[in-house]
Amino acid sequence: MRDALWLAFRYALHYRLRSAILVICVSIAMFLPAAVHVLVGYYNRIMIDRADQTPLVIGAKGSAYDLVLNTLYFKGRIEQRLTMASADEAAKDGLATIIPMHIAYTAEGVPLVGTTLDYFSFRNLKVARGTSPQLLGDVVLGAAAARRLRLAPGDRLKSDQERVYDITSSYPLLMRVVGVLEETGTADDMVALTDIKTTWIIAGIGHGHTAAQKVTDPSLLLGATDTSVVMSPSLVDHAEVTPELLDSFHFHGPPDEYPVTSLVALPRNAKSHTILKARYRESADAQAVAPRTIVNSMMDIVFRVKQFLDAIFVMVLISTGLFLLLVVLLSLRIRKREFQTLSKIGSSRSTVLAIQTSEIVLLVGASAILAGAMLGMLVWCVVRFSLLL
Repeated sequence: MRDALWLAFRYALHYRLRSAILVICVSIAMFLPAAVHVLVGYYNRIMIDRADQTPLVIGAKGSAYDLVLNTLYFKGRIEQRLTMASADEAAKDGLATIIPMHIAYTAEGVPLVGTTLDYFSFRNLKVARGTSPQLLGDVVLGAAAARRLRLAPGDRLKSDQERVYDITSSYPLLMRVVGVLEETGTADDMVALTDIKTTWIIAGIGHGHTAAQKVTDPSLLLGATDTSVVMSPSLVDHAEVTPELLDSFHFHGPPDEYPVTSLVALPRNAKSHTILKARYRESADAQAVAPRTIVNSMMDIVFRVKQFLDAIFVMVLISTGLFLLLVVLLSLRIRKREFQTLSKIGSSRSTVLAIQTSEIVLLVGASAILAGAMLGMLVWCVVRFSLLL
């Protein structure tokens, strides 16, 4: 058998172009179904794990899918908002710890998540370099986001302006990168986390003004008395919260009217979980959603698509097998004189059959190795660069 393998190897090496084409075709046919199976399984695991860690999500009435995707995975946008009054209402009986979330903006294409320090404890997020957000304008990057943006503690990150030609919209805010989180393998790796008040500044609810005594343009001073100065509304808000100007930043309107996109509720126990869900079931303005239920529904759709793809891959494998059989049969006809020569010099029919079998084994084995290498590279890229997050 060793001699048959050696002859088969030398034959494949001699016809290296044909052998390479066959190996590539067969390896692709092996790689595609394996890749879909592995990636869907991985995607299902990270989706389910994150949903299991989040007992309840509270949001305005609307699409439960949008609510869960935005709050847990920072995808999409929630048009209908709650307010901080809703957070106070949810926490009033002490049934749950309430974490407000404001996820409406991006910074250099990375989702900007406004929340509180309770979120860091809830998700078990640890700072690998630097510190957690401590002041207005501080931001902490997920590990993958820091790699993508090539930023480190001490750098600056500017929020994206949504409406470039709308002069009534808020100005982009230049934030200080104060830390980078440890790798978690979750959606938190691909975001920028900041205090919720910082996102309110981007929303235009909070801002700072240049001190009146520093204004040199008389047109910006509309009037003055012994106790006050009237400033022009054309005075541009600060685009950065610096330590020197921190005290000048303030917020307009009642605090209970400040917006939040959603609330993460962490009930004290199973009874509190049931009471909260029942309370919001009767609400006309808000809803409480169990993320696991929504994720299971979404993954059911994914697995249905996977079943359809599996059927296609079965047909691809069958067609590849028939193609390989055709190649072998044509090869037998072309090599008829070669096998007759082997027979004349004393080779038995079993030896000739062993050589042919060895060629197929080498072809399939090389294809499996190549397909495995491609699958390993794909999984590494997905995990390394958080492509499914």
